[in-house]
Parts: sequence; C-alpha cells; structure tokens
Amino acid sequence: MIKSVLVQSAIFLSFAISSNSFISPLHSKVSCKQQNSCALFSIKGSDDDDNVIDSTISRKSFFEKTAMASLLGVVAFNPNRANAGIDPSALSKYTVEGDETGTATRLRQIEVNKNRPEDLENIAYEELPSGVSFREYREGKGEAVVKRGSKVAVEMTIRCKSFATAKEPGGMTYFSTKEDTEFNEVAWTVGSGDLPPGLEEGMMGMHRNAVRRIELPSTAVFAAKKVDQLPLPTTKDGKRRFESLFKTDATLLLEVLVTRVK
Repeated sequence: MIKSVLVQSAIFLSFAISSNSFISPLHSKVSCKQQNSCALFSIKGSDDDDNVIDSTISRKSFFEKTAMASLLGVVAFNPNRANAGIDPSALSKYTVEGDETGTATRLRQIEVNKNRPEDLENIAYEELPSGVSFREYREGKGEAVVKRGSKVAVEMTIRCKSFATAKEPGGMTYFSTKEDTEFNEVAWTVGSGDLPPGLEEGMMGMHRNAVRRIELPSTAVFAAKKVDQLPLPTTKDGKRRFESLFKTDATLLLEVLVTRVK
C-alpha cells in the first residue's frame, strides 16, 4: 500500500511540474471568459492573459508543494524505516563498574582458596579406633563445628584407592559433587544415616572452609553399600568404576570441603 502511494505521489508531482496545461473548472472559467479558446497561455499581452498565467502558476506551485508534502509524510511515517539503535541482547555482555556480585568476586574467592602453603605441609594421618583415618589440610574458620546433629553442606570427591594411576595416585574418581550434583554440594544432617558413619566420624570438629581427606576402610565401605549410604555416580565412567570397586579392595578416599555448618 505504501509503495502504491509513493508511485502515485511521484506521478502526480511529475505531472504538476512538467505539464503546460492543467484543466480545472476555475481555470477554464477565467480563460474562456475573455476569449473563444480555452488555451491556458495566450501570446497576447493583455491584462486578462496575465491574470490567466498568474492563476496557472499559482495552482502549479500549490500542487508542487502538496505533492512534496505527501511524499515526505509517507517516508516519515513508514514504520518499516524505523531501525533500533541498540541491540538489547548485547547489554548482557557489559559489566557495571563497582559490581561486587559477579564473576570477579567468584574468581577472587577461588584464588584465595587455592595454592595455600598449608596444603603442601606433610601432616600425618590421624587414625580413629573404628579404622577410619583422616588428614586435615586446612582448618577453616568460624565458631560452628561439625558434630552430631549439625546441618552441613560439603563439596566432595570420592576416589577408589585400589584404582590408583600415575595421573591420579590417590585413586580414580568415581563420584564428585561437581559432576554428579546439581549445585556442587551434598547437604545432610549428621547422624541421620544418609551418609556413611565413617565419613561423619572423620568430619567431626571441622569448621567452615576446612578441608580434610578421609580414608574409609574396605569393611566400612561394604557396610555402607548394604544400606545405600554411598553417594552414587551419574556419569558412565563413574558407574563403571563403582561397579568394579566391590570386586577388589573397596577402600575409599574422600576429599571434603565444608561449605556450610550450623
């Protein structure tokens, strides 16, 4: 429809500018009143002829302006010509100066928690009467400590000690909260029976952000499997290793980082 209006307006403008005759009832009345013919332009120099010429020029000027206004109006109000200057989807890539809740904060947290000197200290494992042993790599902070009845959340990796390799001398991983949980943590109440008692025993006294490696002997692992207390893998490799674990020594190494305790 817009295209049709543009074409018609252009034709109208061209016709108004180039034509030497534009017949209208008013113009015909003026010219024919003074002479027998209805010619718009007379070669005679009479006053009446001058009036005819002035009237014709005035009309031509009027129609030129009208046609031009029509063209400008169509172009100005054509919605298809409106172009957005900003792509909203691109705004998500920009950062806000002073923002302390984004990626930079998380990177600083990771940097603080890695490559600590105490992680390299050669500290002997502490063995408990049950046969569970642990080594604390990092003490953590805060008044709250893990005890029976505590509500805790941890990041955890579980390794099969008998499946040690050059790349993984502590044993190949069969479960990790990073790969096998939605929020990279396992949360439970200590003493609820959801997880192996040997794991909870090795966690007693841990503070928030404390890190320990806890070794569960094969007998404790078999006992936990019978009552479904072992975290289960979701990956293909993890499932395969978990199934093979109980065909040999099932000793597990659990690397635990306490993220919450209350």
